[in-house]
Amino acid sequence: MPRWTALPDDLDPQITEFIGQLRRLVDRDGLSTAVLADRTGYDKTSWERYLSGQLLAPKGAVVALAEITGAGTAHLSTMWELAERAWSRAGLRDDRTMEALRIVQADTAPGESQESGEPARSKGGPAVTAGFPAPAGVSPRASGASAVSEPYGDDTRAPRPGPAGEASGNRRRVTRFLAGLAGVLVVIAGVFLFTHQGGGKGDKGAERKPAAAPPPSPSATHPTLPPGVKCARSACTGKDAEAMGCSGELVTTAKTATVGTVTLEVRYSRTCGAAWGRITDAAPGDTVRLSVGKVRRSGDVAGAGDTIAYTPMVAVRDVSTAEACATLADGRTGCTR
Repeated sequence: MPRWTALPDDLDPQITEFIGQLRRLVDRDGLSTAVLADRTGYDKTSWERYLSGQLLAPKGAVVALAEITGAGTAHLSTMWELAERAWSRAGLRDDRTMEALRIVQADTAPGESQESGEPARSKGGPAVTAGFPAPAGVSPRASGASAVSEPYGDDTRAPRPGPAGEASGNRRRVTRFLAGLAGVLVVIAGVFLFTHQGGGKGDKGAERKPAAAPPPSPSATHPTLPPGVKCARSACTGKDAEAMGCSGELVTTAKTATVGTVTLEVRYSRTCGAAWGRITDAAPGDTVRLSVGKVRRSGDVAGAGDTIAYTPMVAVRDVSTAEACATLADGRTGCTR
């Protein structure tokens, strides 16, 4: 019985070739996923997903596999870069598809129907619930969880509310109205007390200072981040993306261009709220620069044998404002648009 199941037909050829190489290395050394977990530090379940094509293995796992099998780290890293780029393109397309789906759902199924409180349904079809885009690096097949619920038995139309449902809806509307009215009265009373407090002789004509703004909530200043992610937004500016945990499965390619034989990209992590520039297939002396408004960061190819260069991260609210430019050692330049 074959050890490996066939990879999905819709995988990019570069991803298929990369996973096939990982499988060959594992088979050559007779390694089980339990042994891989013990020797690489990545758990057994993760390796099963990496080798089945459900997730793209992070670069750290690839380097660890190369070390324990004696494979060439440079060659395997190059294959990972190509596969990761293809995976990012697929993830970005899925993000755009899910965003379009959410927009349609917002127009056609805003939440509750006004009478019954049931989820809104399209005519003659099942209820539609809002979905969320897959994290970057997660296979579009794995992230495309069903966004539609099952119809009511054999009849796809939502049941019409009876008298009890109408009465219940009326009670809810009255309750919401009274709650809103009470909130307005509380605000009016608060304004009255604030503007008429004091009243002594020493207070006449005295200019009252506006109340101090409340301190920001802890969740606003210290957002909850996924495990391994060490910064978000402005705290990421000037930091290395890989060291801060913003790369790997959390990154997509927002923009790309070609300068000579060099591939130029704007890399973006929605989780970290930051972007950075990257060049691949580069040579010593080639440089890359990222600009976001007046903020700029740059990086260059360190030395012989290196083919990739990154810039430090820059916080972005809208990745479309980020621009990456490359300057090659032979004088050629180019930017993403």
